[in-house]
Amino acid sequence: MVNILQQRSSGILLPIFSLPGPHGIGDLGPSALRFIDFLKDSGQSCWQILPIGPVNPLFGNSPYMSPSAFAGSPLLISPETLITQDLVRPEEIKPPEFSEYSVDYGRITRHKNQLLALAWQRFQRRADRSELLSAFIHHHPWCIDYALFVALKERYRDQPWYEWPEEIRKRGPEALTQAKTALKERIDPVVFNQYLFFSQWQQLREYAQQQDIRLIGDLPIYVALDSADVWVNQEIFQLDPITGTPTDVAGVPPDYFSVTGQRWGNPLYRWTTGDTAIQTKLWDWWEHRLRLNFLLADTLRIDHFRGFSAYWAVDAMEETAINGRWLPGPGQPFFEEMDQRLGGMSIIAEDLGLITPEVARLRDNLGYPGMKILLFAFDGNPQNAYLPYNIEKNSVVYTGTHDNDTAVGWFLNPEVASASKQRAKRFVNRLDDQAGSFHQELIHLALSSPANLAILPMQDVLGFGNDCRLNVPGVLANNWQWRCAGRYLNPETAAWLHDLTELFGRLRPLVDCQAQVPPEP
Repeated sequence: MVNILQQRSSGILLPIFSLPGPHGIGDLGPSALRFIDFLKDSGQSCWQILPIGPVNPLFGNSPYMSPSAFAGSPLLISPETLITQDLVRPEEIKPPEFSEYSVDYGRITRHKNQLLALAWQRFQRRADRSELLSAFIHHHPWCIDYALFVALKERYRDQPWYEWPEEIRKRGPEALTQAKTALKERIDPVVFNQYLFFSQWQQLREYAQQQDIRLIGDLPIYVALDSADVWVNQEIFQLDPITGTPTDVAGVPPDYFSVTGQRWGNPLYRWTTGDTAIQTKLWDWWEHRLRLNFLLADTLRIDHFRGFSAYWAVDAMEETAINGRWLPGPGQPFFEEMDQRLGGMSIIAEDLGLITPEVARLRDNLGYPGMKILLFAFDGNPQNAYLPYNIEKNSVVYTGTHDNDTAVGWFLNPEVASASKQRAKRFVNRLDDQAGSFHQELIHLALSSPANLAILPMQDVLGFGNDCRLNVPGVLANNWQWRCAGRYLNPETAAWLHDLTELFGRLRPLVDCQAQVPPEP
């Protein structure tokens, strides 16, 4: 298979939930296939997405705070594909009126749950239902624990697992057996939803490979405290053995995003416990996690890569991340072992924030490309690593990320120094102060840079402002909602982007386009 990180190419960043379509949220059906066609028509080589796990409204529906590191979000299951699977009828999928510009998670959850309940009723009438689900469970054994976790959350009225009765919180064998029996009618539909998600994803990935489009997934380093992963694997996390709550939590020290740092609250891994059995289980869990994600995507962007070198540990009683401390991560031996177990990995290291020489050395020793964000480049420092002339070939250049202003939004932001805006304009030989064309100018810089791979957020391709921004770090409400209306994915936009992609030598690779989807583990 062609490694997209080792040749000159480009792609677009667009979450699945941001795809157009009539059901209020992007999904894995026809609109995803049409977007792959748009990528091909615009000369792109890859599609970068955000995490695709289930979301929790208590955490603002953030894809980075999922109740499972393995499960797929039922909200992304395509109603149209359910029709082709003979699980719902066309007249049954007619949705209420949804906005084509934003996601209303509450209404969409109710709508999708009704459709999935219908699909489950019809699936139970199939003669091969047990065979299909048994095969899926064989390849995805994690789904039983995840389905039980979902059922128990409902039984205990959405209380976090560490507040459940002790016998089930500590996963006593007898309590687990009783719960699986008592909650079977709820467990089975949850497993079925995962079967649907992964079968639809496999179709999507096969189509992408037929069109020679590589998928870039996004792997958060941490998992949510109130998740099936932590409940099932309590011994590999830094938890109080009595209460199950964290002793220390994840975050980052003060930086340009926040003067008090960011206290994420995720439980930390027990990387340096000294207990061989715990380390074996932790590394095995990571192997299973990575293996599953490479079943879904060709390349993975590992979020907060620096946490594998050293991570910021904050006492769980602290309200901010100021008073944390650095602790050693698993480092190079971890990645070398995972690479050997999986037979090779294609990784993008998210190396933003406070990057020490040790972090850079780990990234470079592994040969992973780092991320270069153009919106961070124009502070007046000629040594700024994000300036186009300082970007290394083995890197991935972005105009911006899901956590930043859009390009046009940045230029219109009154908090951005006018000198930075003028400096950015000078890099594309412009002396005006017009924001309307700035996204095209920044894309010009990205595509012309030395970086092997250039990734463009869809909002920057379209020149949208900060009303279309995906996320504001540290803010819980009104994130992860933007959707791209279908009319914007038009031939004119594709032709413009294709022309610029060709000009800078980044057209899709035309070799080794018959790569096969790897078999399920």
